[in-house]
Amino acid sequence: MEGDHNTPVRIIKKKVRGHGGHHGGAWKVAYADFVTAMMALFIVLWIVGQSKSVKESIAAYFKDPGVFSTTKGGILPDGTRANPLPPPPVPLEKLAAEMEKLKAEAGNIQKAIAQTPDFSKFKDKIQVMVTAEGLRIDLVEDSEGLFFDIGKATIKPATVQLLRVIATRLSELENHVAIEGYTDARPYVTSGYSNWDLSTDRANSARKVMEENGLRKNQISEVRGFADRKLRVPEKPLDYSNRRVSILVTPLEETKKPLLPPGGAKTTSPSQMERPLPVNR
Repeated sequence: MEGDHNTPVRIIKKKVRGHGGHHGGAWKVAYADFVTAMMALFIVLWIVGQSKSVKESIAAYFKDPGVFSTTKGGILPDGTRANPLPPPPVPLEKLAAEMEKLKAEAGNIQKAIAQTPDFSKFKDKIQVMVTAEGLRIDLVEDSEGLFFDIGKATIKPATVQLLRVIATRLSELENHVAIEGYTDARPYVTSGYSNWDLSTDRANSARKVMEENGLRKNQISEVRGFADRKLRVPEKPLDYSNRRVSILVTPLEETKKPLLPPGGAKTTSPSQMERPLPVNR
């Protein structure tokens, strides 16, 4: 038994390996490769089913992605992009030229009105101005009903002559024209008829006269009635000067958007407008 005490003791250590399937990341890489392969397969199948022009456009993209930097040359069947880029900014020179053109036309209209003796009674009631909205011509009423019969959309004979002169001038422009009607805050007394109806009907009556006297039908872009929602004199809602018809010559489309603030058109109050140019200058 003495020999047993001299025998060396051997200790065997077994290493327990971790379960890579549960705690390792190799499976994630394999899964990502699988998903990528499936995506590539679906794209190829989609391209195979497209027309020849679309296939050529896709091939052109991989050769030179820069061909899609504008709104033209897209990969859709109609040649456009799914999300077109915004148009480039209008050069300041073009914008300035458009405003100068409108200012010159304002002067021409003022001159034509001043040279007509029958329009002398309209003095200080015709306001011509150029603002960011465009060229605006306001026919401002008085207590006697200067341009229209009181409470009606019937245009007076002298107003018809005035609108004829304005229409003749504006017909020479490419610009679109919007006609707007406004009232004061007095409620309309006739049942079933309101200031909304009156303001719209007056604007439409002006449209008819102007189209019959030179203004092209496709030149009218809008006929709008605002009732008493945009008072000319907000602090005096019952003032007669709130009653008016406005003829707005809008800038050409290629120069219109830069004139407006981001987010769309903003209503300009009378206090924010440029000072009206005098009619009899």
